[in-house]
Amino acid sequence: MEGIAALWRRLMRPFGRRDLLEASLVGLAFLLYFAVRGAVIDRPETAYFNALDIIDVQRKFGFFWEPDMQEWIIDKLFLVQAANVVYFWLHFPLIIAFGIWLYFNHRRKYTAMRDLLLVSGGIALIVYWLYPVAPPRELPQLACRFDSCGPAYVRGFIDTMQVHLGYAYQSQSTAAFVNPYAAMPSLHFGWDLLLGAGIIWTFWKQPLQWLVVPIGVALPTMQVFSITVTANHFFLDAAAGGAVSLAAIPAAAFLQRWGYPRLGRALARLPWPFVARLLALKRQEETEASEASTSQV
Repeated sequence: MEGIAALWRRLMRPFGRRDLLEASLVGLAFLLYFAVRGAVIDRPETAYFNALDIIDVQRKFGFFWEPDMQEWIIDKLFLVQAANVVYFWLHFPLIIAFGIWLYFNHRRKYTAMRDLLLVSGGIALIVYWLYPVAPPRELPQLACRFDSCGPAYVRGFIDTMQVHLGYAYQSQSTAAFVNPYAAMPSLHFGWDLLLGAGIIWTFWKQPLQWLVVPIGVALPTMQVFSITVTANHFFLDAAAGGAVSLAAIPAAAFLQRWGYPRLGRALARLPWPFVARLLALKRQEETEASEASTSQV
């Protein structure tokens, strides 16, 4: 046991208490997000007919393009796989990588991005609970269960990730954390919109802006194409995802300007010495991070 404890101390030595606390906070928040999201899976019939309502709205306004787009791309294996990769890999893996880099290089911007993701995720959970929507890939199966095989325009959708990439959100390994009826809003688009904006914000007027800013613009653009041709979302889901993510901006700004200072003062009054030490350490690290960011500019 002593050897294990020594190894643990050696591994944790490069990280401060603030780092471990932040990792625990973010990890717990996302675990809670997926646990709650995955718990709301018992209304497939409601989710199916809500999806038909989404389709009816898009048809009314003339932008129900998802079946035609998938029919056009389905035989073009390279494009299908590219869309699958964008959908799967240019979302959470990229958000995590950029978040870690921000944390160590631009602490204040990291905090703002973290709050935007957490607040928008909280809003989305409420919508998932109140208004479950089945994604296009689920409609053929649900139509056969609840709608006598349904209208023709819902029977042809194909789950391209399962067919061509081998990943299935319905697999046993992910079933506990996946809600197949959480298509509206699409945080795949909404969070990539925030990610792209965060990248542009971070590198604006920096030497590499000519390279990085186009990436920030391309990310949400590629994602809105990928979520639709892979039959994971409707265009209206993407619009809702963008609206939810943008709606988080005032809440995140409130936390930065008023919420955290008041919380810090309240915690400082608690009769717990370790809290005071942690707050002092946090202020010191934020000052050092701010000075480092200023020197880089």
